Amino acid sequence: MSQLTPAALGMVAEFFKVLSEVSRLQIVCCLKSGSKNVTEIIEETGLGQANVSKHLRMLTQAGVVAREQRGVCVYYNIANPFLFDLCEMVCDGLLVQVEQQSQQLQILAALRKR
Repeated sequence: MSQLTPAALGMVAEFFKVLSEVSRLQIVCCLKSGSKNVTEIIEETGLGQANVSKHLRMLTQAGVVAREQRGVCVYYNIANPFLFDLCEMVCDGLLVQVEQQSQQLQILAALRKR
């Protein structure tokens, strides 16, 4: 990444910016099991129709999600399957961080009892 131009780094930043919203991450997680239409996404996430439509538009424009017309319905799916590997790496890193913080808190609690 150190050899990327500022313009390329800007594209990377925009990609992460799209993923920095909880509702969009909910939609991405919902689509992990396969293509869904807006109604199915609403049912699975509990988000409102206008909210889901807005976030799907952003995810589609960013190339995270692809849309496919099937008859009168539009189905959405993940365009970049590597996204789930990325999410797993982030979650694994956060788990390590939380475990380390927990250990530090236990040490502090033990010191406080002395």
